[in-house]
Amino acid sequence: MQSLANGLVLFIALLKPVFFGLAALLSVVLAIDWLVRTRRINAFSGVARFFRRTVDPLVAPVERAVVRAGGLPTAAPWWALVATVLGGILVITALEYVAGMVYAAANAAGAGPSGLVRLLVAWIIGLLQIALLVRVIASWFRISEYRKWIRWAVVLTEPILRPLRAIIPSMGMMDMTPLVAWFLLSILRRIFL
Repeated sequence: MQSLANGLVLFIALLKPVFFGLAALLSVVLAIDWLVRTRRINAFSGVARFFRRTVDPLVAPVERAVVRAGGLPTAAPWWALVATVLGGILVITALEYVAGMVYAAANAAGAGPSGLVRLLVAWIIGLLQIALLVRVIASWFRISEYRKWIRWAVVLTEPILRPLRAIIPSMGMMDMTPLVAWFLLSILRRIFL
C-alpha cells in the first residue's frame, strides 16, 4: 500500500510540469485564436483559416456558455484557458487528496483495528465536510439542490443542518449553519482522532 502511495506521489510530481507546459502552450494558442477572433490577424490569412478550422471547434462549447451568460464570443479563448487551468489544478488537487488517503489507509492498516476505526471516522467526517463545501458553492451559484450532482450533498448534510437551523437564527440572506456545522465536524475530528 505504501508503494502505491509513493508511486502516486511520483506520478503527481511528473504530471505537474506536464500540466504547466500544456497551460503555457494553450495560452499561446488561445492568444492567437483571440487575435484571429478580434481581427488583429487578417481573417483571410492561412493562420486565421487554420485556427478557424482546428481551434474554433474546440473552443465552441466555451463560446456558447460565454454567449449564454451575456459575454462576447471574442472572450471565449480566455475563458477556455481559465477552464483548462482550473481543470488542471482540480486534477492535481484530487490526485494529491487520493495520495493522502492512500497514505492514511496504509498507516491505519499498520496500527491495527483501532487505526482502521479512526480512519473510517476521519473519512466520514471528511466526506461530510466535502458535502458541506459542495452545498455552499452550489448556493453561491444558485444551482438547484435537486440536480443529481448536488443532491447527494443535500442528503448527507441536511440531517446536520436542519437541527442547527432551529437553534441558530438566520442573519438576513446569510445562512451560518454550514459554517457552524463545519466547525462542529472539525471539533469531532479532533476529539475522535
